[in-house]
Amino acid sequence: METYPQSQSLSFFERFNQWIEESITVKLVSIGFLVLILLIPSSWIQDLMRERQLRADDVMQEVATKWSGSQTLSGPILVIPYRAKQRIDRGKEGVEILDYTAKYYFLPETLDVHGDVKPQVLQRGIFDAVVYESNLSVKANFIRPDFASLDVREEAVLWKEAYMIFSVTDLRGISDNPGFTVGDQSKPTEPSNNLGITVKKFLREHSEYETPSSQGQADYSSSGIIAKLGWQSADDFKGSTSVKLSLKGSQRLSFLPTGKTTTVKLQGPWGSPSFDGEFLPANRQVTENSFSADWKILHYNRPFSQQWTNSDQTLSGSEFGVKLLVPVDQYQKSIRTSKYGQLIIILTFVALFLVEITRKIRIHPFQYILIGVALIIYYTLLLSFSEQVGYNAAYWIASLATVGLISFYSMSFLKSKQLVILFTSLLVIFYTFIFIIILQQDFSLLLGSIGLFLIVGALMYFSRKVEWYGGGVRAIGNQ
Repeated sequence: METYPQSQSLSFFERFNQWIEESITVKLVSIGFLVLILLIPSSWIQDLMRERQLRADDVMQEVATKWSGSQTLSGPILVIPYRAKQRIDRGKEGVEILDYTAKYYFLPETLDVHGDVKPQVLQRGIFDAVVYESNLSVKANFIRPDFASLDVREEAVLWKEAYMIFSVTDLRGISDNPGFTVGDQSKPTEPSNNLGITVKKFLREHSEYETPSSQGQADYSSSGIIAKLGWQSADDFKGSTSVKLSLKGSQRLSFLPTGKTTTVKLQGPWGSPSFDGEFLPANRQVTENSFSADWKILHYNRPFSQQWTNSDQTLSGSEFGVKLLVPVDQYQKSIRTSKYGQLIIILTFVALFLVEITRKIRIHPFQYILIGVALIIYYTLLLSFSEQVGYNAAYWIASLATVGLISFYSMSFLKSKQLVILFTSLLVIFYTFIFIIILQQDFSLLLGSIGLFLIVGALMYFSRKVEWYGGGVRAIGNQ
């Protein structure tokens, strides 16, 4: 044990230097200052993790632009044009009667969708992107519109121009010619990127004709397929409709409940689905390698009407469906782990500090710094390895490497094998504790609170002999 000359034989500066070296308060302040300094590179590591996560998202979007984006389907919707008149008062110039073609939109009474979703994971460098192929069978049933109740003369209805539309978010995802059957007749289809062209758009382009009754004409969809019905009169009306669709997409497949009663059944070989949107499945079954789910939505549950014309009608906002998640999101777990970085540094430094004052071992601030840097570099190891081998394996690789490095380095100042083993055991307990918290996400707050309570209790127990103002440890007889 190092000895010092009597204090009265020391100069002022020598006594001050001795106080600096032996003062517990100065040591605590120094350790606190080092912890604050180490927060700076710790925040850099978190920024790096977020940057890599954004890069992974960018790769997902890039793959989607080449494969096909998330898909939202709506329809089929029956559209029947009719001739309408608009009376426009020109003041002194008189009254003008504007003849134009309006459209009535009708939603099906029942809509039944069955689909098989076949996901696959595409790799771009070290990043993964989930895409899918699906085979969808859509059956809808319309009732014959009663135009008399809609205040439309039967002779004004343009049955020959009637058609159906089926909205698809990304037309590039259609991988085979859609089968569109009305009644027992197959109907030819055409793609369209302007399903929302209506009287509203026409009147906006010709503002001199815009009137209060024409404002708010339905303009709700953007792209999809159109099937001309070829009806000659109301007698040709057929309400039974089916659509066969082979569709590609990425991440999400969603539907709009356009039926008065809408039922959707999906299934696929994917063990990590997320059912999102405005409606959750009535029944679901998720196993390790597959899922199945079915929804039932009534027209009471949605925010739009069954038929409309010359009025605002927004079908969006009531989507529902399935989102295919990548099984392991290593970036979110790595970011959550990094948030415990300050706790690990503080606990490690406190453990070393208690060893210092109880065993009279001198640990230089530079040695604290090197240990702190090793604890921070741990998170770069975790991030880089997780991109290659997954989070769980990366966690233990980085933890064992870091604990081994710090333990080997601690031999240079702890001297005692028992202290090195004790210090190593504490690090192993710390990292195991954090790993359990990350895995048990739903109980992380509970486990974290209990763990911190036990840690504080242990610190109280092991520091009970410390004479904080005397700079040493009480004798056993004084306890």
